[in-house]
Amino acid sequence: MTITLLTVGRTDVKWVREGLEIYTSRLQHYAPFSVVEIPELKGVSALSQQQIKEKEGQLILKHLNPQDTLILLDERGKEFRSVEFAEQLQKLLAAGGKNLVFTIGGAYGFSQEVYSRANGKISLSKMTFSHQMVRTIFTEQLYRAFTILKGEPYHHE
Repeated sequence: MTITLLTVGRTDVKWVREGLEIYTSRLQHYAPFSVVEIPELKGVSALSQQQIKEKEGQLILKHLNPQDTLILLDERGKEFRSVEFAEQLQKLLAAGGKNLVFTIGGAYGFSQEVYSRANGKISLSKMTFSHQMVRTIFTEQLYRAFTILKGEPYHHE
């Protein structure tokens, strides 16, 4: 099984990209992991927020295979402590499937079609983070989850 972080827009803040690269590299020791960036929409000034979500949703859905497990990073998702997230990750990995796809949407969130396709939603916090920062924060938490599952000393509880 491979794990993918699917995002809308590029990671163009240097320090965020560097952090993302560090944890992406570390994750390779545990599972095949990649970050896929869907380009931001161009010429959207005349579109409504709903239209933007729908267009981004179509692009997200194009990147999925029917057997992929899709987990949305969403403010209305379930919050986990790191150990709980590790347990949830273990369940997702044990369930099988071709790909485990975690997705960060655009500035306005996800379309209804993406919500309907999703197998679950998680929230990193009740606070709002920039979509770029969430990439690094989530990737670090994914790395932390694997170290917890392997009994490695990275996480202290």
